[in-house]
Amino acid sequence: MTIARRRSPSIGGAWLLGIVLGVCAGLPGPAGAAAPECLAAPAREDRLAGLGPRGELMMASGAKAVLDGVRWSDAPEIAAEAHAWLLARSGRPLTLVARGEIDRWGRSHVDAVEIEPAAEAAPDLAAGLVALGLVAVDAGERDTLCRPALLAVEAGARRSGSGLWRRAVPDVRDGAALRNSLGRFVVAQGPVLWVGERPRRTYLDFARRGEDGLTVTVSKRTWRALQERGLSAASLRGRHVRVRGVLEAWRGPTLDIASADMIEVLDGEQAQRR
Repeated sequence: MTIARRRSPSIGGAWLLGIVLGVCAGLPGPAGAAAPECLAAPAREDRLAGLGPRGELMMASGAKAVLDGVRWSDAPEIAAEAHAWLLARSGRPLTLVARGEIDRWGRSHVDAVEIEPAAEAAPDLAAGLVALGLVAVDAGERDTLCRPALLAVEAGARRSGSGLWRRAVPDVRDGAALRNSLGRFVVAQGPVLWVGERPRRTYLDFARRGEDGLTVTVSKRTWRALQERGLSAASLRGRHVRVRGVLEAWRGPTLDIASADMIEVLDGEQAQRR
């Protein structure tokens, strides 16, 4: 599906730049197509009737849903732009494809595509928001990112400095600055200086011992998934990676990664991007 070029009045002149997704319902994650949380239900038609405070889709049928694979921004001005962009599509017919089980808040995680998009619109709602930099890609509480193609869409928004990517990425070696974002979803990148494998968790340190910086903790199951992709303590040490999640405090700024898809190993060119 192609997201056509468009200037939207609700985003102050941001552009959608011809991004191609594999299929509108999304592709299976890198871990494979059999992840139960990514299994797609039959497509159905509905209409957007309203929005909850964090982008929950309130459907005309009475159902509640959230767009799969994205994270609503904690920045009020970015969230307001995303809210306006979605509300502009109220009343239009959508094709919804739910993935996995209904969550603990009674919401389906869906791919949503406009059936009759306006001229030069972005019919795929999640990809449209990501392309504008109004949301970040996130697997949430799931082990698998069901739409990995969204990461490529996000990369375009990051390169153009759109939306939330207008702000600098937190420095993984600046603990004081990182603590200003405790409790918030962050995307950070830098070289892994040390990898410590333990029976229950593996630790990725981005600062030297005794220095104040980011630590990423990886569960045993997630570490096994990374190893199945060819990564190891030896191969990660010194590599430039991008990580994402909710920043917590545990001896220092810490991200607990539950999905292997939330750790991206970057090549030399990508390592220069912020």
